[in-house]
Amino acid sequence: MSDRARQKELKLAYKLAHPPMGLFAIRNLATGRVFVDRSRNLTGSLNRHRMELQRGVHRNRDLMADWRTYGEAQFAFEVIERVAERTEPDFDYDAALDDCLAIWREGVPPGSPGSYT
Repeated sequence: MSDRARQKELKLAYKLAHPPMGLFAIRNLATGRVFVDRSRNLTGSLNRHRMELQRGVHRNRDLMADWRTYGEAQFAFEVIERVAERTEPDFDYDAALDDCLAIWREGVPPGSPGSYT
């Protein structure tokens, strides 16, 4: 196989691959508070949240205020659960992600002192 054919094959495989899906957390190491959410593209979501915090425009006011108070070094960005790609064409990834999120939020309910949501 030529290099050009191999590059074309790799590019096609990349385009057809599902991005990693699952749950992520932004954890305040100083206070223990945590922001937990779901995403169909974990890498993109984590990058977006980090960029919004760094630019001072994050939509979660409490998280943004703590970021300003404690600084970037006091926050951890974590993937806490992944949803595996399925072979069934009609598999409902959104429902699976919602179910996972509901289970995680039982431990740190929205509106509780330990949650940013």
